[in-house]
Amino acid sequence: MNPPIVRAAMLSFAHVHAEGYARQANGLDGIQLAAVWDEEEYGGVQGAERHNLDFHSDLDALLARDDIDAVIVNAVTSAHPDVMVKAAQAGKHIFTEKALAVDIDGCDAIIDAVEKAGVKFMISLPSRCQPDLLLAKKAAEDGLLGDLTFGRGRVAHSASLDRWFGGPSAWFADKERAGGGALFDLGCHRMDVIPWLMGEPKTVAAIINNVSDSYEIDDNSATLIEFENGGIGVVDVSWVHRSGPNLLELYGTEGSLVMGAGPTRLETRRLDDAARDAYLESVPDPLPAPMAQWVNAIRIDAPMTINIQDGRLLTELMQAAYLSAESGKAVPLPL
Repeated sequence: MNPPIVRAAMLSFAHVHAEGYARQANGLDGIQLAAVWDEEEYGGVQGAERHNLDFHSDLDALLARDDIDAVIVNAVTSAHPDVMVKAAQAGKHIFTEKALAVDIDGCDAIIDAVEKAGVKFMISLPSRCQPDLLLAKKAAEDGLLGDLTFGRGRVAHSASLDRWFGGPSAWFADKERAGGGALFDLGCHRMDVIPWLMGEPKTVAAIINNVSDSYEIDDNSATLIEFENGGIGVVDVSWVHRSGPNLLELYGTEGSLVMGAGPTRLETRRLDDAARDAYLESVPDPLPAPMAQWVNAIRIDAPMTINIQDGRLLTELMQAAYLSAESGKAVPLPL
């Protein structure tokens, strides 16, 4: 029987978005936070106090509670397989911050446990729910750009320049726990979206380096993705970005779309100017946020637009990029 109210536990406050997810859950109908598990290092004790929740230092004890239906995972990425496999085996529905795991072996362990348990699963890829990106997706699917030949997604900020990570967030600069630096963290947003827009990835080649010396982890990168149709995508990611736009660009045989520097620009041979302007004004409504989709899936079996295989592909692309940078060679997919 689906619960009328989903009672959820926060599994760690390690991720910088954990507090945001707690607030989001508190603001949603149909979900109630009940408890927190964490290792003290990552701020879970303080998070439990802020939100007046039970605190557990023993994950197994929390997962044994029959009054907990679901978990919101914000643990360090290297711990995701252990945490989520245990949660699935305990019959808890799972919402997780990206990335799914640091490698595809970890992803596959999670997928196997989730499928065997039959629990509802959501990975937070919120870009797919935003109106501007839904418009880009629609323009591509409507054929306004023709065959996509090139795409570029930039996402960057000044984390290394301004030394953002320390204390509970110091793990973001630890490759063993985080999986990687700027690309593995921030790059998730564009590394997910470019294939979502362009199609099936075939080959990955990357240059990943460190230019700031603020942390012993990558803070600057460019990744090339070749797609099955011959199109090429570029994902460029930086923690050493002081200013400038975070652009998303799509180019095809019939037109182009550019967003991120003022109003969205669409050029297409498929529409006259008036029809193009009307198309740009008909921006799709946003989809429910990933957490809201997940809660509704648990309560009323509502469909979700993001699935666990989307999370696996994202990790596979990341893993391939780091393998390419280490070897100096392009890496074919699947791994």
